[in-house]
Amino acid sequence: MDAEVDSESSEGQAAPFKVYKRRWLLLAVVCLLNASNGMEWLTFAPVADKTAEYFHTTMNIVNWLSLVFLVISVPMGLLAIWILDTIGLKCAILLCAWLNMIGSIIRIFSTVSLLSLGSLNIIYLLVGQCLCAVAQPLIIFSPTKLAAVWFPEHQRATANMIGSMSNPLGMLIANLLSPVIVKEGKDIPLMLGVYAGPAVFACVLATVGVHNKVPPTPPSVSATHLDAPSFCGGLKMLMRNGPYIILTLCLGGGVAIFTCYSALLEQVLCANGYSDLFAGVTGALFTVSGLIGAFFLGLYVDKTKKFTEACKISFCLVALLGIAFAVVSQLRNQTYVLATISSLFGLFGFAVYPVALELAVECSYPVGEGTTSGLIFITSQLLGVLFMILFQSLTVEKENASLSTCTTDQGGTLDWSTPMLVMAGLWTFIACFFTVAFHTNYKRIYAETSHACSVNKTEDDFAVTGQT
Repeated sequence: MDAEVDSESSEGQAAPFKVYKRRWLLLAVVCLLNASNGMEWLTFAPVADKTAEYFHTTMNIVNWLSLVFLVISVPMGLLAIWILDTIGLKCAILLCAWLNMIGSIIRIFSTVSLLSLGSLNIIYLLVGQCLCAVAQPLIIFSPTKLAAVWFPEHQRATANMIGSMSNPLGMLIANLLSPVIVKEGKDIPLMLGVYAGPAVFACVLATVGVHNKVPPTPPSVSATHLDAPSFCGGLKMLMRNGPYIILTLCLGGGVAIFTCYSALLEQVLCANGYSDLFAGVTGALFTVSGLIGAFFLGLYVDKTKKFTEACKISFCLVALLGIAFAVVSQLRNQTYVLATISSLFGLFGFAVYPVALELAVECSYPVGEGTTSGLIFITSQLLGVLFMILFQSLTVEKENASLSTCTTDQGGTLDWSTPMLVMAGLWTFIACFFTVAFHTNYKRIYAETSHACSVNKTEDDFAVTGQT
């Protein structure tokens, strides 16, 4: 049978909640879509020079194939929030699946010689990327909603972690797979075909497997949404919620710094003689260790409910590691130390993301989960653009660049010491501010506990009345 009694979360309750096995299918669909979209996002970044050669365009245009995701995610993020919290999870998943698949197929059309597109091929490629970018907020915001609506309270953090971390997993796959497939420009069509496969499969799986936006019966008290505000009402409540605003700014700023770190890692390391291969390995360690950390921390907070403590400790550790990276990255022949720092940076930094999203839901309940996670994502994208501009503006030409492995096509090797120190300073400020200023009650857990207590009290009163 599909339904299961959630005995662990309903001990002491007269009417135990039911959970459904199909929730794992929905989680698998969300994970596959998230990973596929992450691969579409960073398809061209690792092979930018060969992409420019194949399409006869400039590196700036190739960079826009990735940057378009940041630009589109802000306006589309608001629409995605409304869809998730008003129409429902099913619509968001199906719309994302079809947009992602159509975008990946249009990207292939840009390489079909029979169409004789000429200079228009880059336009087709950009249109395909834009459709995939439109799909991104829909699936990025979905794990928190899915965990709240389909999973019992002792599985929510783990489900959110699995769904959220599938996107960086897709980005990792793209970073490793694109250079393996594309040895020269003519391999670009093969690469696009390979990345279209998961998108098509995810669309078919979503279309066939996703039938309901909510389960037949809720898995927990909070999933009933009896007191959930409207979309606009929820936004107003969040704007007056001090703890949520602090968490949004701190987590959004942290995600923005991580985005800049990933994007600038190769440029920072090559200036001091580290190879592109080492930069790629360091980035892979950063992501893989982050996935491991997120998995175990998700299990831990599911059992202990220590969301705030886990976030504050992780923020402080990441700040210390940010300072270490800012210093060591400017030294030569420190491969093992840098690899260790990057691994720990990812271990604690990635781990805090899904836990902080669950904490955002706890401190903002009963506002919809799509709204709470969506505003954090939009904030991180906006801050990411600002931080990227700031860090690039602080660079100067490196005076002693004899051992640099950077290409000098853009006017010389850049000195990233000041931007890295500023990045470490931002992380330190975020960690200190969050640790001191953030305090909140777990409103969703309190609502569920209060409901359980009221049910038990009613049963006791009824039993006493019956005996008399």
